[in-house]
Amino acid sequence: MADINVQRPAAQPDSRGAEATPGAARAGELRWDIIELLFFAYRDFVGDADHELEAFGFGRAHHRVLHFVHRYPGLKVADLLDVLRITKQSLGRVLKQLLDEGYIIQKTGNNDRRQRLLYATPKGEALVAKLAGLQTDRINRAIASIDPAGTETVRQFLRAMIDRDDPDKVLEAIFGGGKPGK
Repeated sequence: MADINVQRPAAQPDSRGAEATPGAARAGELRWDIIELLFFAYRDFVGDADHELEAFGFGRAHHRVLHFVHRYPGLKVADLLDVLRITKQSLGRVLKQLLDEGYIIQKTGNNDRRQRLLYATPKGEALVAKLAGLQTDRINRAIASIDPAGTETVRQFLRAMIDRDDPDKVLEAIFGGGKPGK
């Protein structure tokens, strides 16, 4: 195993000779503590599901597609592309596999036959429930010692980390308190 030497990188001078610091952090110290905690929290949060998904030959993209299709039945493919911020080609590969293996079904829109509406099958719903159960267990362990006010603070922090000017319909539902629930 290789040694890891942790050192703070030296600030590099900008074109005027002043020390350059990225972004809004110029006014203060960089938030290495939060950056690294978010990195490791994300790694472990998705790691539980990743391990389960390996048995199906699926990855994180499959998980995200299944999650949002299950949570928002009838989600249009175009809206799913907006949510995931992936290319049509990337979604096409993942979606084809989920459709072929019976985790998702696709229907045409009632008013616009060009629309492709996505729905989770019972098989897809079962997998989503299993993955969400693993992630819920991790969340519940993490907030077990936090009072309700602290839990709300966590929720506010996570919402504040998301770009609020994103026109995404799913985010509108989350921020607006629309369907579906927690």
